[in-house]
Formats: sequence, structure tokens, C-alpha cells
Amino acid sequence: MVEFVSANMAPLMFGALVLFLLMGFPVAFALAANGLVFGLIGIELGLLTPALLQALPERVFGIMRNDTLLAIPFFTFMGLILERSGMAEDLLDTIGQLFGPIRGGLAYAVIFVGALLAATTGVVAASVISMGLISLPIMLRYGYDRRIASGVIAASGTLAQIIPPSLVLIVLADQLGRSVGDMYAGALIPGLVLTALYAGYILLTSIIKPEMVPALPPEARTLRGGKLLLRVITSLVPPLVLIFLVLGTIFIGIATPTEGGAMGAAGAILLALAKRQLGWDLMRQAMDATAKLSSFVVFILIGSTVFGLVFRAVNGDLWVEHLLIGLPGGELGFLIVCNILVFVLAFFLDFFELAFIIVPLLGPVADKLGIDLIWFGVLLGVNMQTSFMHPPFGFALFFLRSVAPKMDYIDKVTGRKIGKITTGQIYWGAVPFVIIQIIMVGLVIGFPQLVDAGRDKGPAINLNDVKIEIPAFDNQDVAPPFGAPGQSEQSPADDIMKQLQGK
Repeated sequence: MVEFVSANMAPLMFGALVLFLLMGFPVAFALAANGLVFGLIGIELGLLTPALLQALPERVFGIMRNDTLLAIPFFTFMGLILERSGMAEDLLDTIGQLFGPIRGGLAYAVIFVGALLAATTGVVAASVISMGLISLPIMLRYGYDRRIASGVIAASGTLAQIIPPSLVLIVLADQLGRSVGDMYAGALIPGLVLTALYAGYILLTSIIKPEMVPALPPEARTLRGGKLLLRVITSLVPPLVLIFLVLGTIFIGIATPTEGGAMGAAGAILLALAKRQLGWDLMRQAMDATAKLSSFVVFILIGSTVFGLVFRAVNGDLWVEHLLIGLPGGELGFLIVCNILVFVLAFFLDFFELAFIIVPLLGPVADKLGIDLIWFGVLLGVNMQTSFMHPPFGFALFFLRSVAPKMDYIDKVTGRKIGKITTGQIYWGAVPFVIIQIIMVGLVIGFPQLVDAGRDKGPAINLNDVKIEIPAFDNQDVAPPFGAPGQSEQSPADDIMKQLQGK
């Protein structure tokens, strides 16, 4: 038995982690406890030395000193301030009036506003809850199919995870050891393509089954002409300016992602102040939610650090590497298996847990196979987005369920009775958008230029062509500048040493 455990520490450790997670233990504590228990077992069996665990305090302090992770509370705070200050409500109302005359206009408005909120907030919960509270009653009022309405709201909210400034992209960049700015630049075009695919699905639905996505009736379109134009300008300009401050400065290279997040947080406070929405209650709620999310991320990262330290000490990284590199199909086989693994695990884990548990195992293998880690990170980001939409554990579906009507109610505007939305309708509404996200994964694999076109990869350098030449010095009276022995004049220190030695 002892020999079996000694020879199979890595698979036993990974299997125990999966068992802990399936039993419902908190992820951060499951990771840390698993790492400590197997570390002690390894020490007892003589596989590890006690000095290994002495590295843990330095690893934890390294997490605290990580400047990249500072961007997470900044972007979270910015998104919460904007969501609670009413920016989403203004955008949805204005864009809904603009697209109202066409079939599916409200759905297009939700997708467009979802992309704008993604580029300003980066928080899925804020986007889904805001659009659920504001646009869902209007869509039900004017006859939208419940599955279409719920699906488009949940899916548009998840755009916050692939369109910068996404929190998951920050974590992926940190775990893969790459620049957050490069990860943002690489994810921008795939995020916009995914937004266009959502809109294409609504367009197809409006052609095949127009009764599912009707246009707004004339009496519902209260803004026309100059008033509508003025409203569009006043509603769109502030978030667009904020997007430039946050993303533009990062892409241009003026600011780091952390500095961009700080500017975004300051800009969100100024926008809330300009709308006269800034108050102590708003600030307290935003700071409380930011502290909770940031603590959640840090605790999972500490747990994954403990697990990763022991897992690598028992050669777990080599076990995973041999397991994945030996797959048939080479690089393509590796990518297919990785994406299937992430897709299946997304049924049970959210994107933070996936990023901290799975990505550190897959990243080194991808690097060894010669895969660009920025492209690989964006690919995993698109795939992890499905974790918000998977029935039955998709968090976006839970967020929408919390604000969708659970009972029949009387609409205040029309006076008609509006039926409730069932959990089954929310789940079925999510299925087409999960399929679209899977299609997007295939597009990223089939067309890597979608990621590469969004960033400057710099000149290609072949290390085999690099030559280092050192010039020869023929003059023996001059010492070479790089420290080789040669004749040179004696320094004052040499004279003093000779006097002390009596020479």
C-alpha cells in the first residue's frame, strides 16, 4: 500500500481534490487542505522534505505583493458604481428607443448595451441583474418569447468575461505569466465577433419566427427625432469616454492595467457625482461588494498556491505533461481535450476556480507544445464563459432567476396580466447561446488571427540566428573592458598594499 501511494501521489492528490469539490467543500479550503495533507503524507513517506513547506509564507506574501491583482478590486469597484448609479438604465432605455421600430429591437439593444457594460464594468452579476431588472419587464410587456428574452439577457451579461476589462482575463494573464495588456488586446476582436454572433441569432429568429421578437408599438416609442439624437449622445458619450480612459490608455501603452483600473474607478465616481447619484450608501455597498469579491479571489489563489507547491513537488506537473503530450493528434488533439475538459468542469466550477485549478496545469504543457499562451488564454477565456450559461449551475442563470418574475403579475403600463418566467424557460433560453459560445471556441481555434490581429506581436526573432561577437584586443598594453586579465596601470590601492607588505 505504501509503495502504491508513493508511486501515485500526483493522481491520488488530483483525485482527492475532485472528490472534495464534488462533496461541496469551499474551493479555497479544499485546495489548501488537500495540499497540506498530501504534503504531510509526502514528508512521512520520505518523498518530500519538511523544508518544502517553509516556502509557503513567501508564496503567500508574493500574492500580496502582486501588482497585477490590484486591477481586480479597481475594475470591480468601477463596475458596481456604474451599475448602481443608473448608467445601465439610461443606456437600455435610450438604445431600446433607437432600435425599437425593428423586429428584435429590444434584444439588439440588450446585446449592444451588454457589450458596452462589459467594456466599462467587467462584472457579470452587475450586467445581468441590471438588464434583468430594466429590460425583462419591457420585453415581456410587448410579447417577447420568454426563452429568447431570458437567454439574450443572460448571454449578453456574460460578455463581461471576454470583452476587456474582464476580471477573468486578468487572472488568466497572471496564471500564464503573460501581460494583462496583451491578453486584453488579444481578446477584444473575439469578444466583438461573439457579440455579432449573438445579434446574428436574433436576426435569424426575427426572420424565421418574427412573433417571438416583435417590434415596439408606436405608442411605446416616446422619443423621436432631435430628442432621440440628443438622448443617444448624452447617454453614449460618458461611457465611451470612460472606455477610452480605461482601455485606450492600456492599449496605447500610456497606463498599465492597474493604472487603467484606478482611472476607471475615479471616472465612475465622477460620473456618479455628475448624475447626483453619489452618496454614502452607494459607496458603502460598492466597497463591501468589492472587498468580498477581492477576498474571494485572494483566498482561492492562496489555496491554489498551497496545492500547486505540493503538487509540483510530487512531480504532478510531469504527470499532467506526460498525460497530455501523449494524446493522439498532437497540438490539435491537446486543444480539443483541453476544451472538452474545461467545458465539462464548467458545469460544476465557476471561472475563478477553473482559472486557479486547471490553467496552471494546462499552461506549461501548451508552452512546451509551442502554443502562444496569449492565444491559449483567450481560447480558455471564451470557453470558461460557458460556465456562466450551463444549466443547471450557470451563475448568470442564477442572477437572472433572482430578478425574473416568479409569479404572474399585472403590468403597470398596459394593465394586462403577464405570466411568470419558469426556471425551465431560463435554462432552455440559454442553450442556443451556449452553442454559439462553443462555435466561437471553434472559430478561435480555426482562425488564430482573430486573436493575433488585436495585438502587436513584435518582430519575429529566431534564436538560432542570434550571434554574439566579442571584439579581439590586439593591443597588449590596454586591458579588455570586460574584465579579462591584462596589463594596466597600478591603482593607488595597489601602491598602498605594497607599502603595507613592505615592498
